[in-house]
Amino acid sequence: MHKILVVEDDPGIFKGIKEAAEGWNLEIKGIEDFRNVMGEFAQFDPHLVLMDISLPAYDGYYWCAQIRKQSHVPIIFISSASENMNIIMAMNMGADDFISKPFDRTVLVAKVQALLRRTYDFADKSTVIEHKGAILNIGDNSISFNEEKAELSGNEFKIIHTLLLNKGNIVSREKLMEVLWETDSFVDENTLTVNVNRLRKKLDALGLKDFIATKFGVGYIVE
Repeated sequence: MHKILVVEDDPGIFKGIKEAAEGWNLEIKGIEDFRNVMGEFAQFDPHLVLMDISLPAYDGYYWCAQIRKQSHVPIIFISSASENMNIIMAMNMGADDFISKPFDRTVLVAKVQALLRRTYDFADKSTVIEHKGAILNIGDNSISFNEEKAELSGNEFKIIHTLLLNKGNIVSREKLMEVLWETDSFVDENTLTVNVNRLRKKLDALGLKDFIATKFGVGYIVE
């Protein structure tokens, strides 16, 4: 059973999430002390976190950054503050997805299940992909080059993994969005751009400059 930590201070929303998720064999826990989110996170050790932006004491951006300092666990923001800037801020802080309130419970559960499946299916495979000296480790979501190593977020990993599986061929933005979210019906394209740019910065820092090429109006390619 996968464990979901819900960082949400609205009892009604938490109850709705709990009722919907438990019907799909997901264990749900809410935060009791909003000044000790990291303590409860460490104790529960969740497989995925649902995070609101507006919270008592510190906001969701703060707690997302704290979680990212010690874990690559998938994080989905759920918030009524769904302006593009808030979505981009969430992705920049390390989130894997953003769902606007009010949301359909079935859509939320479907996204949670899809992200869990992709994240932990990848993690279970202890293989690597090598290309031009770069080594993508599928077991721990990292990429190495010249003895330097960078840890990747879930979305960054899925982007480079897809590009390497299709190296030499252009991968469309639509295809990458399908890989990240399975459907582009609920996705702002800005979130894909943010993730690609964040990935490129990590590759550049390793010495892999221009490893991902943009084919304007079409998509991306690793040649």
